[in-house]
Amino acid sequence: MAKVRVADIIKQFNLELISGEEGIHRPITTSDISRPGLEMTGFFDYYPADRIQLLGMTEITFSNRLTPEERKSRMENLCSDITPGIVISRGLEIPSELIEASEEHSVPVMRTPMKTTRFSSRLTNYLEYKLAPTTAVHGVLVDVYGVGVLITGKSGVGKSETALELVKRGHRLVADDCVEIVQEEEGSLIGHAPELIEHLLEIRGLGIINVMTLFGAGAVRSHKRITMIANLEIWDQHKQYDRLGLDEEKVKILDTEITKMTVPVRPGRNLAIIIEVAAMNYRLKNMGVNAARQFTDKLADVIEEHEQENNQG
Repeated sequence: MAKVRVADIIKQFNLELISGEEGIHRPITTSDISRPGLEMTGFFDYYPADRIQLLGMTEITFSNRLTPEERKSRMENLCSDITPGIVISRGLEIPSELIEASEEHSVPVMRTPMKTTRFSSRLTNYLEYKLAPTTAVHGVLVDVYGVGVLITGKSGVGKSETALELVKRGHRLVADDCVEIVQEEEGSLIGHAPELIEHLLEIRGLGIINVMTLFGAGAVRSHKRITMIANLEIWDQHKQYDRLGLDEEKVKILDTEITKMTVPVRPGRNLAIIIEVAAMNYRLKNMGVNAARQFTDKLADVIEEHEQENNQG
């Protein structure tokens, strides 16, 4: 199923549909936008027909200098079978030859009062977001001290209860149970909740609660960049857990690697506080303060001094 169709951008940007109404359900498959300047001169050898075509003052002014036969030929070539649509900016008058060609080939021709560069920028941003790679993961996404923490783990391990405690401590819920993730650009994952379960938390034994209703609008947010993953797992006494934090585990989501820490769960451990500290520690590491590295460096110095004293003795 196509992610974006011409009808979507008509609605999003309040475009005026001039002609080619039969083609408004054509899919848009790329966020690239074409300014067909060379094509207006008759050069169609490398015409990117699969892009939205944007005609501004330059293209329209040049087309008005063509003979009617030349203009008719250019406009028919613009309206290919795979062209999603043609947008005229600045509210400019549209050549009758373009309207005729668009009706014949069912290519939507739309008009916007916005300036060409401004509309191009806004449309590109919109399409990049809508056409970005997406996935969904089972987990809870919480904004903790500005760090987007994705809490994962097996069903029933306590993800939602931990998120509830974090919300009570002043942090903000983004999504519970299902987190939809969009890779806006390489190295940037944005998580949000499906519309159906936005602001909701499921607590076993209590049921579904509305976090915004209970704690206020400041307890939720619509989306957040995912910075780290906290994976909750039942404590395994036979497993060796990291006690220093020197080696960072990475997990790949789509094409982006995210730092992952494993938090063993057993009675008496306050997971919310652990995740709070992990988020603050992550921020410190980004500022160049690595407590684990400082400790090992000091320990190495102490061992070296001790060895020197023994050698002297």
